[in-house]
Amino acid sequence: MKLVALSGSNVGTKTRTVMEHLTQTVMVQDPNVEATLIDLAEVDMVFSDGRNFTEYTGDTGRVTRALMDADVIIIGTPIFQASIPATLKNIFDLLPVNAFRDKVVAMVATAGSAKHYMVPQQQLQPILTYMKAQVVQPYVFIEEKDLLRGQIVNNDVIARLDRLVEDTLVLTQTYASIREAKDAAYGF
Repeated sequence: MKLVALSGSNVGTKTRTVMEHLTQTVMVQDPNVEATLIDLAEVDMVFSDGRNFTEYTGDTGRVTRALMDADVIIIGTPIFQASIPATLKNIFDLLPVNAFRDKVVAMVATAGSAKHYMVPQQQLQPILTYMKAQVVQPYVFIEEKDLLRGQIVNNDVIARLDRLVEDTLVLTQTYASIREAKDAAYGF
C-alpha cells in the first residue's frame, strides 16, 4: 500500500509537524505501508494551466504522479483567511477530476483558533468528494495552542491523530478487499 502525506502549504511549520507525526504513526501501525511525506514548502510547483498531469515536469510532475500512484492520501492543511491555501487548491487543479477514485483520503487541519473548525468540512471535503475520494470521517482539527516549538503538546490531539491513521488504514484495506471480491466475481 502506498500512502502520501501531503502538507498543503508553502509557508509555516505547524502543518508539517502534524504530518511528520502522522507519517511516523503510519510506519508504527503498519511497517508494510510505503509512506511518503510531501511538503509543498519544499517543492517548486507551477500553477495549473490545464495540461494533463503527465505533461508536467520537475517537482510538479513528481508530486502529481505520487498522488495519482497512492492508494491512500492524508491531506494536512492550515487554514488561512478562513480557507484552504492556494497551494493546496493548485494541487487539486493539477489533477484530473477522477484523481481520487478508489483512494481513501483523510483530512487534518491546523488553525489559529476554533473559529475555523468547519472549513475542512465546508471547503475541502466537497473538493475531495467531487474528485471521487472515499473520505475518512472525522477529520482532525488542531489549534495553534496544541503545538509548541515544533511538538504536539495536547495528548487528546495525539490520540485523535493516531485514531485517524488507524481508521484510514482499516478503511483502505476494507475498500481494497471489496474491490478484489468484486473483480473476482467477473471470473476473467
